[in-house]
Amino acid sequence: MAEDLRRRRFLAYLLAAPTLAVAVQWIDPQRADAAVPTLPQPEEIFDLGDLQNLAAAPTANLVSVQVNRDGSVAFAVPRAEVGQGITTAVAMMVAEEMDLPLDKVTVTLADARPELLMNQLTGGSNSVRSIYTPVRTAAAVARQRLVATAAKQWGVKDSELTTRDGVISHASGRTATYASLAVAAASSKVEAATVQLKSTSDFTVLGTPQNRIDAREAVMGRKTFGMDMQVPNAKPTMVRRPPTINGTVRSLNNKAAVLAMPGVTDVAVVSRGVAVRADTFGQCIDGLRALDVTWGPGTVDGESDETVLAKLKAAELPMLVPGLLTEVLDAEFTFAFASNSPLEPDNAIADVRKDSAEIWSSLKVPIVAQENIAAQLGLPIGAVKVHVAQGGGSFGRHLFHDVAAEAAEISQKMGKPVKLMWSRTDDFRQGRTHPMCTSRIRVTHALGNVISYEQRHTSVQTEFSHGLGEMLTSFAAKLPIAGNLSFAESIFLLTQSSPYNFGVTTQLLNEIPLKFNTGSMRNIYSPNVVTAQELVVDRLAVKMGKDPVSMRRSFLRDNRLKAVFEKAVTEGQWGRALPQGVAQGIAVHAEYQAAVCCLVEIDCRPETVNRPVTDGVTGPRVTKALIVVDPGFAINPRGLEAQMIGGMNDGIAMALTSSLHMRDGIPLEGSWDNYFYTRQWNTPLEMRVVIAPSGGTPSGAGELAVAPSMAAVACAYARATGTAPTYFPINHGTLGFEPYPTEPSTPESPTNGLDS
Repeated sequence: MAEDLRRRRFLAYLLAAPTLAVAVQWIDPQRADAAVPTLPQPEEIFDLGDLQNLAAAPTANLVSVQVNRDGSVAFAVPRAEVGQGITTAVAMMVAEEMDLPLDKVTVTLADARPELLMNQLTGGSNSVRSIYTPVRTAAAVARQRLVATAAKQWGVKDSELTTRDGVISHASGRTATYASLAVAAASSKVEAATVQLKSTSDFTVLGTPQNRIDAREAVMGRKTFGMDMQVPNAKPTMVRRPPTINGTVRSLNNKAAVLAMPGVTDVAVVSRGVAVRADTFGQCIDGLRALDVTWGPGTVDGESDETVLAKLKAAELPMLVPGLLTEVLDAEFTFAFASNSPLEPDNAIADVRKDSAEIWSSLKVPIVAQENIAAQLGLPIGAVKVHVAQGGGSFGRHLFHDVAAEAAEISQKMGKPVKLMWSRTDDFRQGRTHPMCTSRIRVTHALGNVISYEQRHTSVQTEFSHGLGEMLTSFAAKLPIAGNLSFAESIFLLTQSSPYNFGVTTQLLNEIPLKFNTGSMRNIYSPNVVTAQELVVDRLAVKMGKDPVSMRRSFLRDNRLKAVFEKAVTEGQWGRALPQGVAQGIAVHAEYQAAVCCLVEIDCRPETVNRPVTDGVTGPRVTKALIVVDPGFAINPRGLEAQMIGGMNDGIAMALTSSLHMRDGIPLEGSWDNYFYTRQWNTPLEMRVVIAPSGGTPSGAGELAVAPSMAAVACAYARATGTAPTYFPINHGTLGFEPYPTEPSTPESPTNGLDS
C-alpha cells in the first residue's frame, strides 16, 4: 500500500460536454490479486474494503469532475454525507490536483445512478479508500487538459506553464483563468488521457488540517439536512406503530373520527402501522394518539434479554482444542442489544404519482433503494428518481432504506406527497439495532507461549440486505474464504483478525434466526470481538506474570501496530501512579488497513460511581483518553481527529452505559433520554488524538476507533475494580428511567418550547 504513485500513470477519459469534464478509469485494487494466505485469517490479505473496491471497479469511470464556466469545479460524489466529512475530503482531493482554492470546489451528493451498479455504497469505512485515486486522477486530467489548451492557444509547450489558484501562467507574463478555458478545453467526443498524480511531497492541501466545507452553514443553522428539505405540498406525516416489533394491523376502528381532527388530511393503513398526514407534525402526533387500532402479532413477541441470551448460549459453537498438555483459559462475554438510531430522526419525502415517483432521503445505498421502491410501486426503475439528502448521522442506519420505502408506500396510498418523520420512539423501538451476542474464547498456553486462540462469536442474525450481500454473491469466487457461508459469516471473516502471535488462531461466527430489525451498526462485529479479546489478553498477562503492556509487546506481530502501541505507552504515561480505584487500560486494533491504539484512565471510586445526575445513570467515568492512529496517509488530520474522538465516545458508551433492554418483544428505551450514550458527565476531561501516519494511501477511519476504545475502557475497569466485566454495557442491569408505554407508540408533543 506504500507504492509510490509518482511512478504510475493513470487513465481517464475526456467526456463530450459543453465545458471540460473528465471521468476516471479505475485502477485495479492493489490487494485484490494477493496470493492465498498461509495464515488462517483472510482479513489480513483481502478485507471488506478490498471487496468493495473490486465491486466498484467496473463502473468507476462513470464518476466525473466538471469544470464550470466560472472556473469553479463541481463533483457529485456517489457516497452519502452523514457527518463523517466525505464532501470535505473529496473537495480537498480535487483542489489539490487542480491547484484550486478549496472554496472553488463544490461537492454535492449524487442521485441514485443505476449504471454505477455497486459503486454507490457508503459503508465499511471505505469511501476514502475507494475514491482517493479515481477522484484525484479525474482532477489531474482536468488540470492537464486546461494547461494543454492554454499552451496550444499561446504556441508554447505544456511544460512551460504553471498553475496556481485556478490560474495558468507563463514566464512571459501571460495568464489565463480556468474560467476562460473551460469551454475551449471541452471535448466533443470521449477520448482517453493519461496523467501522473502529484507526489505527496508536493501536496499543499491534502494532508493539511482543514475545516469542513459545510462548517459555517452548520454552525449558522443554514445547512440543509433531510428534515429541512421542502417539497411543494409534501405535508408532515407520521405512523402509529404496533406495541411489538413488526406487529401488524388487524383493524383500524375510528378512521373517520381522526380524519375530522384539526389539520388532519389523510389516514391510511400501511405495512408497518397506520399513517396520519396533517398540516403540522403536532397535529400528526395528536392524530396518531387518537387512533384506535387492533394489532396483530409481531416477529419476536415475548422475547426478552433473558430468552434471547438462552437461545444464544444454546447455539454457541464448540471449542476444538482440548488443552490436554497445556494450561487453558476460558472466558465468555455477553453484549446487549444496542440502538442504531441516528441523531437526526429518520425521515423521507415521497411524491408518488400514477406513472412516476420522486424520493428524497439520506441513503447510503440509493441504487438498491431505487430498485426496491420501483418494484414496490409497480413502476419501471427509470420512473423513480431518488435524491440523496445530507443526513444528521447514520452509524450504519441509512444502509437501509425502510423509511424511504415507507414514505413511498404512504404517498401512493394517499395519492399525495408526504414528508414522513419517524419519532424518536419509532427509531428506538421499531428501527435498527445491533444484535445481542456472546463471545466465547479459549486460549491454551505453556512455558510462556500461547499455543492456540479460539473465539466463537454467537449473534442474533444481522441483516445484510442492503447491497453488501449482493457484492458477496457476485464476487464469492475471488474471496479468500471457502464454503457455503452466509453473508454475515463472510463479512465476519473479511473484517476480523487477531493481531497477536497466539499460535493456531480461529475466529468463527454463528447466528440464530430471530427476526429482530438488525443492521450493520458502526464497526459491525469489531467492538464486541475486540473487547472480549483484549480482556482475555489482560487475564492471560496475569497468568503469565506480565503486565498488560509487556504482554502485548511480547506478542504483537504487526509493525504498524507495534509503532502506535509504543507511542501510546509513552504519550499516555503507562504505569504512572494512580489512586486506588483509578486505573489505566490499553487496547490495540487493526482494520481497514489502519492501525490504532487506545489508552484510557477510568475512575471507579464510589464518589464518582455514585455521583447524582438528573435522569441519568452515571457509574464510572473515563477521565483521560489517548488515541494513537496510523491511517497510512491522513487526508485531513482535523477531520481524522474528529472521527477518532467520535469513535472514542462510542466506545465509552458501549462499554459503560448504552444498551437496549428487550422485554415482551420490544425495547423499553423510547428516546435518547432513555438511551445513555456518552453524555457530558461521562466524556473524558482530557482527550488527545495523536496521528502517526506511516505513509502510502489513506486507510478507512470512520469506524476505526470504536473497537479499541470500548476494549480499553473495559480493561481499565477490570484493573480498577479487580473484577473483569463479562456483560456489556457494564451498567446494563440498572434501568435508570421510567419506560414510555408501548400504546400509543408516540409520546405526546410538548405544549410549548419550554416543556421537557
